[in-house]
Amino acid sequence: MARGLHPVVELAKETVERYIREGKTPKPKKLTPEMKDRAGVFVSLHKHGQLRGCIGTFEPKEKNVAEEIIANAISSSTGDPRFPPVTMSELDDLEYSVDILTEPEPVTDISKLDHKKYGIIVESDWKKGLLLPDLEGVDSVEEQIAICRLKAGISAGEPIKLYRFQVRRFK
Repeated sequence: MARGLHPVVELAKETVERYIREGKTPKPKKLTPEMKDRAGVFVSLHKHGQLRGCIGTFEPKEKNVAEEIIANAISSSTGDPRFPPVTMSELDDLEYSVDILTEPEPVTDISKLDHKKYGIIVESDWKKGLLLPDLEGVDSVEEQIAICRLKAGISAGEPIKLYRFQVRRFK
């Protein structure tokens, strides 16, 4: 076990390492208060400061945050379509962060958004794009919206609905 890691980050790290090494999924031992709730969760992996995987859920799918972390840690390490699956030789180089999301709320005025404070969801019909808050290289709400449109395949002319959420980020 790594020293000094918050238990939610430790769970993500333990999950990835056990899954990559043994093909097994750990069971959470002791649930901290934030692990007992239901919430959307994103697990991000970085290697040498570069994104290596990031998968999450904005609406909870599992019975609690701990199970959500486990599912998304495995997906981040093996199922992010932007990257090949993590290999055993990379495990020592990975850094983890876990974002626990508040429930998204609709926003009708972009002045109510703040790219540092709020993540956003952009929706048009069945297409949705999400971006976490306070990401390096994202310097405005307009940039957040443009990235979300791109991720979801929503063209610039399509009408959109906006939602905002906050995160508790653990590293």
